[in-house]
Amino acid sequence: MLSEVLERVAAALAAARIPYMLIGGQAVLVHGEPRLTRDIDITLGVSLDRLTEVVAAAGAAGLKPLVDPEPFARETLVLPCADAASGVRVDLVLSESAWERRAIQRAAIVRIGAADVRVVTPEDLVVHKVVAGRPRDLEDVRSIVVRQPQLDRKYVEKTLREFEVATEQPLLERWREAVERA
Repeated sequence: MLSEVLERVAAALAAARIPYMLIGGQAVLVHGEPRLTRDIDITLGVSLDRLTEVVAAAGAAGLKPLVDPEPFARETLVLPCADAASGVRVDLVLSESAWERRAIQRAAIVRIGAADVRVVTPEDLVVHKVVAGRPRDLEDVRSIVVRQPQLDRKYVEKTLREFEVATEQPLLERWREAVERA
């Protein structure tokens, strides 16, 4: 069911020429240990100025916004939707940062169901999860480290160092603790 929804969303975003990458739990399923996840999180390579196109693409994929798109997206940069047929939740995240745009460019094409889907790289997923820092996210980091022995740790640490300066959070320490426990 999730792969069918993802197939439709990927096709609609491609048709609308909206760059994207799959993130969150579905990306962890690709790069880390399998875990239960019932939603789909997608970062879009567009900002609020293309919200009308995003809403149209969501509709073409069979998604219905769960909120009034304009004010909610302005405040959160997220358009939460549900698949009309299955009820599967799909969060479309608008990107405003250069890092997100680079991560979308770096995304890998992965076959999911009958669709080629742009999926965040394991390195960028680790960065995303370390920055989020919730216990579930750090467990995801450990599973990715175990399943991805070729992980470019230098890239991860360089990127986390940049985020650490910007956010004043102990991201490298958080990363190192997660790796030690893996």
